[in-house]
Amino acid sequence: MAMQINKALPLPAELKQEYPLPASLAKRKEERDREIRAVFTGESDKFVVVVGPCSADNETSVCEYVSRLAKVNEAVSEKLVLIPRIYTNKPRTTGQGYKGMLHQPEPDKEPDLLGGIIAIRKMHIRAAAESGLTAADEMLYPENRSYLDDLLSYEAIGARSAENQQHRLTASGIDIPVGMKNPTSGDLSVMLNSITAAQSAHNFIYRGYDVSTTGNELAHAILRGGVDKYGTSIPNYHYEDMIRLLEMYRKLDLKHPAVIVDTNHANSNKQFREQIRIVGEVLHNRQYNPELKTLVKGVMIESYLEEGCQKIGTQRVYGKSITDPCLGWEDTEKLIYHIAEHC
Repeated sequence: MAMQINKALPLPAELKQEYPLPASLAKRKEERDREIRAVFTGESDKFVVVVGPCSADNETSVCEYVSRLAKVNEAVSEKLVLIPRIYTNKPRTTGQGYKGMLHQPEPDKEPDLLGGIIAIRKMHIRAAAESGLTAADEMLYPENRSYLDDLLSYEAIGARSAENQQHRLTASGIDIPVGMKNPTSGDLSVMLNSITAAQSAHNFIYRGYDVSTTGNELAHAILRGGVDKYGTSIPNYHYEDMIRLLEMYRKLDLKHPAVIVDTNHANSNKQFREQIRIVGEVLHNRQYNPELKTLVKGVMIESYLEEGCQKIGTQRVYGKSITDPCLGWEDTEKLIYHIAEHC
């Protein structure tokens, strides 16, 4: 057979019992969830900034980054809600390459899924304990999120996953904001179909159980740009793109229309320093049009301790991305303060 069973993995409940979330952090997560929820329901006019490494590849550097972010959060908390990106699964276009800490807790070693699920849970707990900030992760594998579902305050569903039925149905049973990215084609109607599905009730199979969901009214759009048939990046963060999305939202019976702008990926053509300019344009458009100020709830920024990226190797630079290039900390800190001043 082409597939073989290597080993049984612990159930999420078993892993949570072995690595429990302290009561103090559970309470903090409830507070954070309420604060973030209020932004997406329109009760709060704070601006969300989902910011952090393209892929969380090292517990120590990620936790240092999040702790730095917490200090900035204290200074901007009247205007912004900072959500650290702690992305532990990395989608690969061809299936090759580093797939994130879930697969490889040590990036230069062989895959270890048992070690991976332990490593990502410990890292999320440590980051929250040291910073007071609960984080975002990507729902790359719907059934794996059960190992972290008591820790996360935001989830994103990627461009390659937004059309997948299991991702959409799983999102419908989550009680935190879930951002559905537009597919790599850039088709906004596909993204809105995903949001519609996520906001609806469903009955399906999940982790071997017959489950029912009530729908997630906090499911929303993430614009990340698209790629045409020639492989050319087509951004979708411009004013006319936002107006088009607003008009498309109006034709649908969806709760809490909202969008987060991903400032990297096809929007920046992976030119990571362009994120600074793109954030500026998004803020300008919100100021220019009050309807867009209501619609655009935040931005997503890829950032780490050191700017750029590097290949996996024995001489890796601490706090530098091993996947897509990121802004460095100094530029990130300045950018966050700029956002707070202009939103």
